[in-house]
Amino acid sequence: MQGKDVSLFTRFARVASTVTGRPITFIAAVVIIIVWAVTGPLFGFSDTWQLVINTGTTIITFLMVFLIQNTQNRDTEALQIKLDEIIRSIRGARNEMLDLEEMDERQLDQIRKEYLELAEHARLHIEKGDEAHAKRRKN
Repeated sequence: MQGKDVSLFTRFARVASTVTGRPITFIAAVVIIIVWAVTGPLFGFSDTWQLVINTGTTIITFLMVFLIQNTQNRDTEALQIKLDEIIRSIRGARNEMLDLEEMDERQLDQIRKEYLELAEHARLHIEKGDEAHAKRRKN
């Protein structure tokens, strides 16, 4: 769904994350570092020679942090929406789970504890050979 309403930055971030995630990009980065290392003796391992790689890697790292974060935020949000739709569409599902990401730690810990107890209960029944009961309890 790449319509006209997608911002220029979003399109750029998608392309950049796709390109930088390819093996050829990694190989290119390794080649650049090898070329830089090999040219060390030519430049007498000077401060300028060292500054070139330090500055280059710092700038690239700085910019990539923002691109990666943008991509991760979009992916996480899309995944959350998909999970919300699955929860919403399953009969008997607890719709209060739709906004867990908005809850504070205390609330999340309480819900986590509930599910840990359910898992423990199901494990105990399975160990006793009562798999049918464990499956019923799950539903």
